[in-house]
Amino acid sequence: MMKAVRKRLLRAYEPFRPDAFPYPNFFLAIAIGLVGAIVFVYFSLPLPWMLGPLAACLLASLAGVPVKAPSRVRPPMTMLVGVLLGAGFTPQMVSDVPHWLPSILGLVLFLAVAAGLCVVYLHKVAGFDLPTSYFAGMPGGLVEMVTLGQAKGGDTRVIALIHSSRIMMIVFTLPFILQLVTGQTMTARPQSGQSVFDAPWTVELWLVATGIAGLYLGRLLRLPAPALMGPMLASAVVHLTGLTEFTPPYELVALAQLVLGTVLGCRFAGADARYVMRILSISVGSAVILIVVGLVFALGLSRLIGIPVLDLLLAYSPGGLTETSLIALALHVEVAFVATHHVFRVFLVMSTAGLVFRLVERLRGS
Repeated sequence: MMKAVRKRLLRAYEPFRPDAFPYPNFFLAIAIGLVGAIVFVYFSLPLPWMLGPLAACLLASLAGVPVKAPSRVRPPMTMLVGVLLGAGFTPQMVSDVPHWLPSILGLVLFLAVAAGLCVVYLHKVAGFDLPTSYFAGMPGGLVEMVTLGQAKGGDTRVIALIHSSRIMMIVFTLPFILQLVTGQTMTARPQSGQSVFDAPWTVELWLVATGIAGLYLGRLLRLPAPALMGPMLASAVVHLTGLTEFTPPYELVALAQLVLGTVLGCRFAGADARYVMRILSISVGSAVILIVVGLVFALGLSRLIGIPVLDLLLAYSPGGLTETSLIALALHVEVAFVATHHVFRVFLVMSTAGLVFRLVERLRGS
């Protein structure tokens, strides 16, 4: 009995061992990210608490600075963002869900066109082999596309780097594009919730309860991105049922953005700078394809179904689910609409990418 308890304690302690968690490198990355956030705030640039750390840590990584952001630091921050996004769900949104069907159907066509163009670009222009080009060009989950690409003989390093750079470029450029198109300014301070010093203790209680319960719910239901979707679902339920109207304090939201931006900017840490720059230059083309095609579809569908262009562009932009939802929150766009489309996109790509590639292989063979 005691041996079993001891093993469990050792297993729980394992991720926090100094040699298992690079504390100095991570704290250095956070410090650099904080400097980037302050610079973005000073120059009134959009989403400073996420894009500032992203830019600063990316430059530090390429310069050879020993920054590192372990993957285990992302889930708690993602849980916090999920709770925040769930707080944006209101009972009035329930009646709007049936009206989203035309835009979801349009998303299927958008994915076929955008993914097809990206694959052709990576294969014919960039010169990668077909398996690598195909799974790098699919705007779906990074881990799933790397796994499928490896099984089909693709270069997993290229696939991972192109997916990472796609997400980074879209997340970084989209706020500037939206701010230019709409004229709306994304302020430095998150516009939701109270200060942590003014919020009652029940806010922290609801925050912890919905975050933990949502994480277990997300894993139980096997949701995509369970650390985000589970807490978002739990928070949406308590808000839709009227149990509470709490929102996380904005200092915690800024902290979550700081950590998420730092993690995203450190994805290229340790890689050869020249190789990373080559991949980034190639990824510019695929990012442009995705944004332009998304804008065309958003403009066309907006006229057909009456949904605002801004909402559709955010729903169709294949950046990270967490990051794109934060952009929607900053622009006061309906978060439920944007998140639903991104969840459907990831699910559709994950469930069909392998089957479509087999069909492509058979067509090439014949």
